[in-house]
Amino acid sequence: MTINPTEEVRSQVGGIASQAEPVVSLRGAAVRVGGRTLWSGADLTVGPGEFTAVLGPNGVGKSTMVKMLLGVLPPAAGEVTVLGAAPGVRNTAVGYLPQRRNFDASVRIRGIDVVRLGLDGDQWGIPVPGLAAFKRWRAARSGRPEADGWARVAEVIELVGASGYAHRPIGQCSGGEQQRLLIAQALVRRPSLLLLDEPLDSLDLPNQSAIAALLGRICHQEGVAVVMVAHDVNPILHHLDRVIYLAEGGAMAGAPSEVITSETLTRLYRTPVEVLRTSGGRLVVVGEPEAPARHSDRHSDRQADRQAAQGGGADS
Repeated sequence: MTINPTEEVRSQVGGIASQAEPVVSLRGAAVRVGGRTLWSGADLTVGPGEFTAVLGPNGVGKSTMVKMLLGVLPPAAGEVTVLGAAPGVRNTAVGYLPQRRNFDASVRIRGIDVVRLGLDGDQWGIPVPGLAAFKRWRAARSGRPEADGWARVAEVIELVGASGYAHRPIGQCSGGEQQRLLIAQALVRRPSLLLLDEPLDSLDLPNQSAIAALLGRICHQEGVAVVMVAHDVNPILHHLDRVIYLAEGGAMAGAPSEVITSETLTRLYRTPVEVLRTSGGRLVVVGEPEAPARHSDRHSDRQADRQAAQGGGADS
């Protein structure tokens, strides 16, 4: 009998994950922003090496869930733990990629330096006399000389397949190339959890598929838990272990085949929704309100996100 190598890795990692402490755990979690409950009753468990998508239409609070897991926004109810502690306590073991940002063509900083910022960017500032020598002494004493930092940068750039353009100014890289470098930046500290806020947004379909495949490989082969906000489940569907779908103030989590169904979405939306599957395996959601694969104006999403940060509205 032939065993698919990807499925074998997924099975092995899944066996480990089932025995390990959850990376993310939500029990009856809820979030309120500006006096409004965005969603409640969220139950979710993410183990090591599991790939989870946060789905739902605009304005339901998908990005707010990421903020809650980072400890930026406290839960209004329920229990939430990240890496066995309260959100925010162990953020040094969390890699984070915010909503997509484009680098202007005039930006001259190299891709490799952008990745390095994920390793020691928080240490940048005005040089202190003698500090560089002290850092080298401390690194040598710990057994991790400064060169090891660049070795890790090179390793993670190779991992995301960006070696061919990492020395190019990032402003001269394509959107897909920039996104790979930013994922490398989020991975450079060897996180146990990777939080990604719409990493496929503004990418064309080939790049969406390539980035989705990259994330699936990193997740299942490196043992990194991935929680990813997405509008369209189709590019990532075959890589997912579970989804949490947010709609109409409620939440439903489980395997994709359990959650993305006519019955479940009809119950969440409180209006008839039909889920169809094409001959190619793509999901098509028919009904109102907005289907998850449909994109709306991103400017309005970002405006709502700013309002939510100020306590005055919801985010996407």
